[in-house]
Amino acid sequence: MRHMENVQRLVVKIGTSSLIHANGKINLQVIDQLSYTLTGLVNEGKQVILVSSGAIGVGMGQLGLTKRPTKIQEQQALASIGQSELMTVYQQRFAVYGQKISQVLLTHDVLDFPKSKEHVHHTMEQLLECGVIPVVNENDTVAVDELDHYTKFGDNDQLSAIVATRSNADLLVMLSDIDGFYTKNPHKYADAQLIDVLHEITKDSLKRAGGAGTELGTGGMTTKLKAAQSILDADKMMVLANGVNPSIIFKIMNNEPIGTLFINSQKDKEVI
Repeated sequence: MRHMENVQRLVVKIGTSSLIHANGKINLQVIDQLSYTLTGLVNEGKQVILVSSGAIGVGMGQLGLTKRPTKIQEQQALASIGQSELMTVYQQRFAVYGQKISQVLLTHDVLDFPKSKEHVHHTMEQLLECGVIPVVNENDTVAVDELDHYTKFGDNDQLSAIVATRSNADLLVMLSDIDGFYTKNPHKYADAQLIDVLHEITKDSLKRAGGAGTELGTGGMTTKLKAAQSILDADKMMVLANGVNPSIIFKIMNNEPIGTLFINSQKDKEVI
């Protein structure tokens, strides 16, 4: 049992590897399916928040770069270029299905400072009440990780968990380039098995999760498990699934055993 019947508010996070082809071009098919699916959920009466990576990856594609630069200012410039293009594509595709969206760019200090955190909360609540899907990303143009100026979330996996917990969402759906969490790395071991349900994040889980993200993205399995830990601590649910076809979310919401469900053991025993 996947316990999705009472989910009314959900956060969907999609990673750069799902949004950008290996050649740096935007994956329009994925964005179209994502727009179609999230609009369908809103039409069903759900409240949806989209946390979207991809700004730097899109910026790299715009400038024809194949390797992510290491200098902060270069990454920030790419984020500025890519974020504009990414939102343009989202706006076009969501409009096809008659869905209104908005852009919300965040930095860590905004959510740490009580007054600004309150403003963000009220804005998000108003958007959701109006049936609008907030498209959230880190404000990479201004976010840096320097001494005495900590603003970065580190990656959008962590950002999506923060958004999910602070918006009191019932579920976080994390779409990535892998089908879920495995007993071992499925890219290296043929006998790796997909874990259907995980009730806790152990040291062994983190050890098995090693590895970094792709050239275009920053996240890896470790960051996803850390995000899952935040979700479990808040007594919420998270599903990690493959984002190659975002319409898979419909199956998740229909309680089909897709990906890996992260849920507290006590909550898993509840009869909904």
